[in-house]
Amino acid sequence: MNPFSHLLDATVVIAGYPILWREIIGNLFGLASAVGGMKRVVWAWPVGIVGNILLFTVFLGGVFDTPQNLDLYGQAGRQVMFLIVSAYGWYQWRAARLRGIRECQDTDPSRSIVSEPTEAAVEPHWATARQRLTMVGVAVVGTIVCAWLFSALGSWGPWSDAWIFVGSMLATYGMAKGWTEFWLIWIGVDLVGIPLLLAAGYYPSAVLYIVYAGFVIWGFVVWARLQQNTSLEQVDRQTHSITV
Repeated sequence: MNPFSHLLDATVVIAGYPILWREIIGNLFGLASAVGGMKRVVWAWPVGIVGNILLFTVFLGGVFDTPQNLDLYGQAGRQVMFLIVSAYGWYQWRAARLRGIRECQDTDPSRSIVSEPTEAAVEPHWATARQRLTMVGVAVVGTIVCAWLFSALGSWGPWSDAWIFVGSMLATYGMAKGWTEFWLIWIGVDLVGIPLLLAAGYYPSAVLYIVYAGFVIWGFVVWARLQQNTSLEQVDRQTHSITV
């Protein structure tokens, strides 16, 4: 076995169950990305991409011969989706941050994107009524289509897997757009993902979903407060301009 294969297949036994190190590490990168997303910093996206690559190999258990030996095509497919949407989000946030730098001129433009910027990359805001209806339509139709596809491919738990894939896509896109609702979509993903992963034996991922459930509630509150404070500041500025 070459060193790469040894690293790829390395496991740790927890409570009698062999767990892949790459599942643990991939989920830690995912958690770090979520923290960065809540703080609205650009490094959230590249960190998340590293986790996506690791977890892609984990959820194709039958292909990569993991201890679970189960294929969850929705879980694996969403890692690919994350790579694509994260590249878009990375570009969007970085462009917004650079615009803020040019406008404020109080941050060194040569700073690494890993450093936390003076200006946040995106301002939280609610989606419009039309955007919400579109998200609901995509959620329903997308889940039905993906469930059929995953079932045909032989995915384990195709309906749950389908919603997790579609919900994750919507939540990640909402994060890139700065919609506060994306945290609520993540809650719906977690509620389905936890029992699915526990039943499939992906215990580190299931535990992280439980952590995510609390984290996304916290993130939603943080973004909602930021949005409320921004609205109040805008009202104060408008009132001040009128009185002056």
